[in-house]
Amino acid sequence: MQPLEDLKAAIKEALPGLDFVIGWENGWNPLLATPLFMYSPEDVDKLTWGPFNVNNPATYLSGLKGKKIGVVVKGCDSRSVVQLLQEKLIRREDLTLFGMPCTGVVDATKIARKVGDLGMISGAKRTNGTLSVTTHEGSVDIPWEEAAADKCLSCQYPNAIISDHFKGDPLPPTLGRDPAAEQLAALEALAPAELFAHWKDAMDRCIRCYACRNACPMCVCRDHCIAQTRDPHWLSQDDTVKEKLMFQMIHSLHLAGRCTECGECQRACPVDIPILALRRKLNSVVKNLFDYQAGVDPSAVPPLFTFQVEEAKINERGW
Repeated sequence: MQPLEDLKAAIKEALPGLDFVIGWENGWNPLLATPLFMYSPEDVDKLTWGPFNVNNPATYLSGLKGKKIGVVVKGCDSRSVVQLLQEKLIRREDLTLFGMPCTGVVDATKIARKVGDLGMISGAKRTNGTLSVTTHEGSVDIPWEEAAADKCLSCQYPNAIISDHFKGDPLPPTLGRDPAAEQLAALEALAPAELFAHWKDAMDRCIRCYACRNACPMCVCRDHCIAQTRDPHWLSQDDTVKEKLMFQMIHSLHLAGRCTECGECQRACPVDIPILALRRKLNSVVKNLFDYQAGVDPSAVPPLFTFQVEEAKINERGW
């Protein structure tokens, strides 16, 4: 795979001027790569690229201020980097970005529904439009559309939006069905009572592990999160749907116009709550009001980071 070898060569060349480079390596499970921190050329040799590079490495960046860091990014990962830069949460001069064109990543939840326990998987390989998964019971061929993350089926940014070293031929946007839009439309079509029942059922499964928050590249409050602060005391630790939904609504509002829809929150959820739909709803509102999409234009100013006396699509004087 020549582009990957070219990428490794570029990382090795840049490595002496960096503290480390973040990428992916083969994980404990053939289906999922794990984050790789590269400090030496030997570490770089472990770098992998493909449909199993699911994690968003931009999640680490806000906690690594003051270090010179290299990051290997997919197109969706680069959107998170752009948004962090726009908010001045990281500095461009501290980053060296490496990228390759991405053809999509797997959704482990979808695959588990097909093959059962992911711990029993001994091999996984994508060949064109099929993902072949090997378990102790044999091999299962899954059509790529049924194995890929929803965001990949209509991906508009398969290439890094910004990069210092990009290897391989850039890919055009993916022109496929948009399951995220379909899900949002279905939720918006529900009557209020039905919508509340949907979220009540979903939040009842929540175990308040906060994996959704910890996996999010834009959740930068860390020790000041409303889930744990006691002054002011916004939330209790009661195991109730009310408290869980309250946290998710505040979480979503904090991400309004900031969420790059990388999907890490939903992917990290151990009980498969479709929380990304909440972020997408608020993103659609911001898009309609301000014509802004998070992490797409490096020169843009996020709408909630500025002030206009008159907003073109908000009529404050006509009431």
